[in-house]
Amino acid sequence: MKFNIITIFPELITDYCGGSILGRAQKKNLIKINAMNLRDFANDKHKTVDDTPYGGGPGMVMRADVIARALGSLGVLKKNGERRKEKKRRVILLSPRGKQFDQALAEQFAKLNELVLISGRYEGIDQRVHDKMIDEEISVGPYVLAGGELGALVILEATARLIPGVLGNEESLKEETTVAAKEYPQYTRPEIFNKWKVPEILLGGHHKKIGEWRRKMQK
Repeated sequence: MKFNIITIFPELITDYCGGSILGRAQKKNLIKINAMNLRDFANDKHKTVDDTPYGGGPGMVMRADVIARALGSLGVLKKNGERRKEKKRRVILLSPRGKQFDQALAEQFAKLNELVLISGRYEGIDQRVHDKMIDEEISVGPYVLAGGELGALVILEATARLIPGVLGNEESLKEETTVAAKEYPQYTRPEIFNKWKVPEILLGGHHKKIGEWRRKMQK
């Protein structure tokens, strides 16, 4: 699966994705992560990607034409600006006003061939991007961040780990997905630490009782 992240800070994406699970998955060619610098698609010497809003107001607005050129380079937009829709590709704009991301969405995205994530900055993004260039707006929570990069990484990792082979432990993945990300308490050695003991139920090796206990303790 290919992830394209459009951003003015591509190093935030590449630095995070270079190690751990995502780094290994890229080396195995299970996923491809393409951090695209939006400034590469600006057409002036200053690499301008934003401008003042029509009608006045605070802050700067990211330009639709620059984002359109970035999407065009991916084949998302035709030369005339029309969307080229493909069933196995989704174009997502990270936005605090979007639909909230959850495990069910991650599972939907993991069935795609390609995911395009647009990370906003400044005061906002030209409304024509919202209206004409994307499939949907997604938020990672009911709060506002300085930009969409952290949200893009959340979606990327939550989706990538569901792709077969990425996590490496398919049994663990199956269990976590089944409980819809609900967790039960987990312990490891030492058995006693500072007089705090591991629950007896986990020490007996009775898998049926342990399973019942874990289901009861899930939060």
